[in-house]
Amino acid sequence: MYSHDTYGLGHIRRSMALAQNILAEEHNILILTGSPIVGRFDFPHGIDFVRIPGMIKQNNDLYVPLSIKVEPEMALAIRQNIILATAKAFKPSLFLVDKAPLGLKREVVSTLRWLREESPRTHVVLGLRDIMDSPESTIAEWRRKNIYDVLDTLYSEIWVYGSREVYDPVREYEIPAHIASKIHFTGYTPRQIPRIQHRPRLRRGMNIAPGEKFVLVTAGGGGDGYKVVDSYLTMLETLPHPPFKSMIVTGPMLAENLYDQLAARARKLKVRICKFYRKMEKAILAADCVVSMGGYNTMCEIVGAARPSLIIPRSVPREEQLIRARLFAARGLLEYIPWETVEPAPMLAHIEKLLHEPAPYEAALAGFPMTAFDIINQRIQSFGAQA
Repeated sequence: MYSHDTYGLGHIRRSMALAQNILAEEHNILILTGSPIVGRFDFPHGIDFVRIPGMIKQNNDLYVPLSIKVEPEMALAIRQNIILATAKAFKPSLFLVDKAPLGLKREVVSTLRWLREESPRTHVVLGLRDIMDSPESTIAEWRRKNIYDVLDTLYSEIWVYGSREVYDPVREYEIPAHIASKIHFTGYTPRQIPRIQHRPRLRRGMNIAPGEKFVLVTAGGGGDGYKVVDSYLTMLETLPHPPFKSMIVTGPMLAENLYDQLAARARKLKVRICKFYRKMEKAILAADCVVSMGGYNTMCEIVGAARPSLIIPRSVPREEQLIRARLFAARGLLEYIPWETVEPAPMLAHIEKLLHEPAPYEAALAGFPMTAFDIINQRIQSFGAQA
C-alpha cells in the first residue's frame, strides 16, 4: 500500500483501516508512507510500514522536505528509489495506491511501470475517495497531468471509497467508458467503532457524568484547523456557564505557537485539549455532538458511530469537504456551516439543536451503508481466483 502523506492524517488513517480489515492469515501488508506520525499507531501482526522521507506542501506545486535538510529534488529522488526498491523486493500480489494516481510529483510512476512490465501478475489498484474536488478543477487537473491515460494504462482497476448514489465521479469527472469499466464502488470505509452498548462505559471512563452532554471538537491533522478550534473557544468564552462538557483534539500538525495559544484559553475554560488522541473512535462514540472540518476519514468515523455532527468544511485549496458536507446535509446526516461564514453564535445554535434533537440525525446515520471492507475483500478474493 502506497500513501504519499504530505498533509494531514487522512491517507495514513485510511490505509491503516484498510490494512487491518483485509488482513487474513496468508496476507502480509507493507504500507509505504511519508506520514511523520505513523509510528504512533498500533500495528497488528502481519502489517508493517516503510517510512519514506516526509514532504510538506507549501502550495499546490511546491513540496519541501519536512525534516531533512536537502533540496526537494533529492528528497523526492530518495522517496522514489525507496518505493521502487520495496516493490521489487516485496513482489506484491496487490499494489494499492491511495488517492494520487501519479504519487507525489510522479514519484510512484516508475514503480507502476516496473510492475506492469516485470510483475504482470501484480494487481495494481488505485483507491480514490468519493469526491476529489469540484468537477471543473478535477477535470482540468487530470487533463493537464494526463491522468486519464495513466488510469487507462497503468492500473488494473480503480476502487472508489463511496456510493455512486451519493456522488458519481464517473459523470462528474467525465471518466471515459473504457476506464469506468475498471471502477468498483466499494461504499464508505467503516472504522473500528466500539459497539453502542459500550457507550456508557466509555463515557464513564472519560469522566462524563450521567445526563451530561459532551461535545468533541476535532480538526483532523490540524495543519489548517486553527479556525475551527478558535471559533469554538470563542463561543465558549461568551457563555457564563457552558451547558455541556467539551474536549478538543487539535491534530498533531497544528503549529506549536498556535497550539499554545489555544491550550491556554482551553485551560481557563477547564476544557480538555490535546494534539493527538489515539482512540478517536471511542471519543467519537462517547460524544453527543462532534464538531469537525469534515475530511473523508473523520466523516467515516462520525457516520460509523452514528453521532450527530456540525461540520465546518473548508473550500480552499479543494472544495471536497464542502461538496460532501452539502450532500450529507441534504440527506439529513449532519448540519454544516461554511468555513468562510463560521461565527460563534450560529455555531452555538447548531450545537444546541444537535444536542437536544439528536434522534433524526441518529436515525439517518444508522441507515447509511458502510460496505467498503466487504466489497474490497470480495475483490481480493477474486484476484486469487484469477491467479
